[in-house]
Amino acid sequence: MSTAKGSGAHIIVVGAGIVGASAAYFLTQAGHAVTVIDADTPMAGASGASDGAVSVGSKKPGFLMQVAQRARDLYVELQRDGVLSGLFYSRPTYLFARNALEAEVLSLHATDLVDAGVRVDRLSTDELAHRIPGLSRSIVSAVSVPDDGHALGYQVVERMLRLAAPRIIRHAAVRSVRIEHGRAIGVETDAGFMGADAVLIAAGLGSKALLGLGEILRPRKGQIVITDRAADNQAAFDGQLMSASYLAAKRDVSASKRDPISLVIDPLLTGQFLIGGTREDGLGDGETTINYVSGMLRQAVDIYPSLEQRRVIRTFAGVRTATVDGIPIVGAHPHHAALTIATGFEGDGICLGPLMGRLAAEIVMGKPCSLDIGISPLSPSRFSAAVGLAQPSPTAQQR
Repeated sequence: MSTAKGSGAHIIVVGAGIVGASAAYFLTQAGHAVTVIDADTPMAGASGASDGAVSVGSKKPGFLMQVAQRARDLYVELQRDGVLSGLFYSRPTYLFARNALEAEVLSLHATDLVDAGVRVDRLSTDELAHRIPGLSRSIVSAVSVPDDGHALGYQVVERMLRLAAPRIIRHAAVRSVRIEHGRAIGVETDAGFMGADAVLIAAGLGSKALLGLGEILRPRKGQIVITDRAADNQAAFDGQLMSASYLAAKRDVSASKRDPISLVIDPLLTGQFLIGGTREDGLGDGETTINYVSGMLRQAVDIYPSLEQRRVIRTFAGVRTATVDGIPIVGAHPHHAALTIATGFEGDGICLGPLMGRLAAEIVMGKPCSLDIGISPLSPSRFSAAVGLAQPSPTAQQR
């Protein structure tokens, strides 16, 4: 069902976030001509409003935890090879619990990580306080995932696009995919028809209308706070702090419905702190709210009291694209040739982005999957009997 074997084909990538930009890089490396089309500008969506965590420690147990290990390894490889030089760095994730219920979640999650082959250090509260001086004694248990990392999404997007040097069309809404004889031949935009040998849709929530995924994809808003600098261009401590409530929300989405705040304290290399976040299911606006911002700050100060000396200089919200089953959609469209889908990464897009871009590029090119554990759980065909993908949308019918 795909598409652009050999080299020299023209590929349209719809969406200039981290997955689309990474796909463009791998496609151009294989000798293809790429046009990237975005309804706004590169990194204007979730990729530009994220915390930058390349974290295996935060992933849902099972397939996503396994994929995240390969995604982190690809970051290390791309950093080593110069592609992401200076953008990715390794650092630990510290997972902590504040009460007995969170401690139970943390213990279960640590066991799942170890079973998946992830290196985990179980820390006493004294050991954690030694690594991060100034922590509150309200923490009752903690573990470290030492091999995690960090990369800012907007920087990765910029680097991938600069190296790929595709044709970039900004502020161009794609209205439909044109299908002829069961094959995608291009896209209809506000500026007219653009033809291609194959089309990759990596447009986040914008993928819903283009692919008939209205019943499958949903928005999930996350609010974030940025402080002033504790020191110039020096992280306050090495690694991010992530509460077990964040893990609970990943393991069971109903947990975030009960309490949308999942505390993360991230010391940035600039000397600032990123404090997050919320998981507000079904909300797609970019507004921050005083109740959640103040709630995050109260929780953060309770865990790391020196934050009381910092000033908030910015608040913002990003909108993640979630799927109904919590698993991204990456694969060939089940009904149309030369049409590939890569969407639904929710809060895992920064960690998974380069790897998912590479896999999407392989699908477009008709190459064997390079992921040793395969990608069948990501296949769009799992929704082919649902309302969204059972029938192509009217705008994408054969002409």
